[in-house]
Amino acid sequence: MKELSKENYSKVIDALKEVKINNLFARAVVENHVSGKVIVNDINNPTTFYVVHPYGMTLLFGKHDNQEFNEAFKEYAINKNDFRDSYEWMQAYPEQWDSTLKELFSDCSIKSSENESNRTKNIIEFNTRVNFKFNSQKYHELKKDIKIAQTPTIRTGKKEFENMQGSVIPLNFWNNANDFLENAIGYSTYYENELACTAYAAFILGDFLELGIETTAKFRGKGLARYTCSKLIDYCLENDYEPIWACRLENIGSYKLAQKLGFEDVQQVPYYRLSN
Repeated sequence: MKELSKENYSKVIDALKEVKINNLFARAVVENHVSGKVIVNDINNPTTFYVVHPYGMTLLFGKHDNQEFNEAFKEYAINKNDFRDSYEWMQAYPEQWDSTLKELFSDCSIKSSENESNRTKNIIEFNTRVNFKFNSQKYHELKKDIKIAQTPTIRTGKKEFENMQGSVIPLNFWNNANDFLENAIGYSTYYENELACTAYAAFILGDFLELGIETTAKFRGKGLARYTCSKLIDYCLENDYEPIWACRLENIGSYKLAQKLGFEDVQQVPYYRLSN
């Protein structure tokens, strides 16, 4: 396993174009929209690729039977030498990787439903990731039931970018506030004079805009996420972007919210939590 320099990211592009699952986060790294890293089996002639987004989402793709790479990758995945202080969430493509990884991780893996103590050290946890497809007609039907927030919803600015609390926040997907303000869009809702919810573009690439959403814990259950997301979806429709939504199947809140906004579950793929 060798880290590819940014000057050589062009060597990844053709292989990444062949990936048929949601890969906007990987494109954001490879196309230098956000800092990250690309690990390959060979610097000069790479055939196996591992792209890491700074938020911790990763994509493994390309040739699945590079034995030397796979053996080294297992040590990386279980964090054998403790060089990584946080876990990573990985998708793999094509589907041949799934049988390869099942065998590779046979002695160090566990299903999320079996991980009662939420272990993260030196194990691989199997989850499922859902790719959704936006249904505009369904959205417009469901939009009639969205309660209009009685509190201010504004376009996300520097203040909201820097002060939004949580894990799925713009700060984790853009290099800085200026980068976000110049290249993205978001909407933020206040409740009781506090910043309560932000829906934003986690990625904008071509005609695609992938939604990110965070509601602070104390304001959840009030319908703020659905309303705030609808503002961003309306922006997409007005500006000819296709809204993109993906989440863990185990994330019931995100899954149900997507359905309430007209997104349909069209593809489920294995999702691996790599050890911290």
